[in-house]
Amino acid sequence: MMEKSVVGRNEYISIPELEFYDIEAKIDTGADSCSIHCDEIYLNENGTVHFKLLDDSHPNYSQEDIVMPVHKIKKVKSSNGKSEERIFIKTAISIVGKTYMAEISLTNRKDMKYPMLIGRKFLEKRFLVDVSLKYKKKV
Repeated sequence: MMEKSVVGRNEYISIPELEFYDIEAKIDTGADSCSIHCDEIYLNENGTVHFKLLDDSHPNYSQEDIVMPVHKIKKVKSSNGKSEERIFIKTAISIVGKTYMAEISLTNRKDMKYPMLIGRKFLEKRFLVDVSLKYKKKV
């Protein structure tokens, strides 16, 4: 059995394919999936999604348009109890010095403290969460 890495309740993550580095993420074992704050999310007819990471209130916002293949579209129940259809992309996430593939939903997290949420499907079989820790390692 592979040894699990320990993560804190918040970690810095990177998404190399999107040139998105050292972003604060909330580790959330109550959330099923990962999600990231995006703006201007549009589904294209050719099976791709067009979006902007973050928004102009975030220091890492670049205004760059990103186009990626849609991995899936799935109904997700948010923390406020409302269900919505979300577009998911599949890409690698780097966290505490390791890189893994992840399914990430694109959503508006503008009113949330952290722009990225790491859910339990990504965490299971890979990580143990120690809620007394924060930011173990920049990636």
